[in-house]
Amino acid sequence: MEKYYTRACNFYYGSNSKKKISQKISLPLNSNSLISFDSIELITRKSKRIININKINKLPRNIKKKVFLDLKNIIKKKIFSKLKFGKVPILMGVLNATPDSFSDGGKFLNNKSANKQVKKLLNEGAIIIDLGGESTRPGAEEIDSKEEWKRIKLKLSSLSKRKCIISLDTRKSFIIKKSLPYKVSLINDVSGLSHDKDTIEVLKKSKIPFVIHHMRDSPKTMQTNPSYKNVLLDIYDFFEEKLKLIRKKNIKHNNIILDPGIGFGKNLKHNITLINKISIFHSLGFPIMLGLSRKKFIKDLTGVNDSKERIGGTISSCIYSSLQGVQILRVHDVNEVNQALKVFEKLQLN
Repeated sequence: MEKYYTRACNFYYGSNSKKKISQKISLPLNSNSLISFDSIELITRKSKRIININKINKLPRNIKKKVFLDLKNIIKKKIFSKLKFGKVPILMGVLNATPDSFSDGGKFLNNKSANKQVKKLLNEGAIIIDLGGESTRPGAEEIDSKEEWKRIKLKLSSLSKRKCIISLDTRKSFIIKKSLPYKVSLINDVSGLSHDKDTIEVLKKSKIPFVIHHMRDSPKTMQTNPSYKNVLLDIYDFFEEKLKLIRKKNIKHNNIILDPGIGFGKNLKHNITLINKISIFHSLGFPIMLGLSRKKFIKDLTGVNDSKERIGGTISSCIYSSLQGVQILRVHDVNEVNQALKVFEKLQLN
C-alpha cells in the first residue's frame, strides 16, 4: 500500500495569519497564531501535489483519514519539559570542549575560557547550552569515553550551578550515566541512539529527555558519497522507526526532539531539500531542532563570499527555518542570530 506524507505549506505570518485563521482560511502551525498555513503538500514516493485545506474532505477516505491525523499533530501545541515555545525559536548555544571541532576546536578546552563562553552565550539569549567533549565533524575519529568525560566533567559541574538548560552532546551511555547527577536536562546524541546499544536503556531508566538526530554511518565516514532514495522521506521514515523502537522499549514520555542532521551524511542537495521542506516533520508531533550554524552548505552556496564564521548564511537559514515553525536552533553566534530573529519578528510577525 502506498504511503502518504503530509507537509504544511503556503504560510501566512503575523496579523495576516491571525486574520486568515479567524476567517477559517488557514490553520495555526504548532498552535501559534502568528504562523499559519492554508495548504498541504501530499507526498508519496511517486508523486506530490498541493491541496488547499478546505479541499481535504474531497480526498479518498483512507487518504483523508491519514491527512487528518497528520494535521492534528501539525497544529497542536508542542509541549516539552522546561521549555516554552513562543513566537520565535529557542536558541541552543554551542560549547565544544574539543581540540578538533570544525569551527571552534580548541577555544574552550580550559575551564576559564569555557565559563567565560557560557556566560556570554547566556547573556546573549541562549536558553540551552549544548556541551560536547567529542568532535563529530566529518572525518572525526571516535575518542575514548574516559577522555571525553575528562574534557567535560569540570565544565559540566560549573554549568550545573547556572540557571540554564543543560544539553549533553554525546553518543555514549557511559557519559550519560556519569552526567546525570549534574542536572543535565537533555541528551543530544548525533547517532540517533544507534552508536551505543545501552543508551536507550539508560534513557529509559533515567527518564531524561533526548534528541533523535539523523546521521548516516559515523562521523568518520558519513560524508563519503551519501545517498538516499528520497532524503526527505527516508529521514521521515527513520524518525518513525526510532519512535516505534522507543515506545517498544517502554519509554512513554513525549520529551523528544527531532533533528534531521544537516551536514551529517548529506551532500548539498540533501541539505537544501531538508531545509526547504523542513515543515514535513511537524506531522510527527514533536518539536524540531536544526543545527545550521557555520555549516559547509553555506560555503557551497556562497563560493567567494564564504567567511570563517559564516554568520550571514547562518542567519539567513535560521530565519528561513523559523518561517516554517522550527522550534530550536543550535548556533555558535547566539547574539547575531538572536538580533536577527528579534528584528525579523518585529518586521514580519507582528
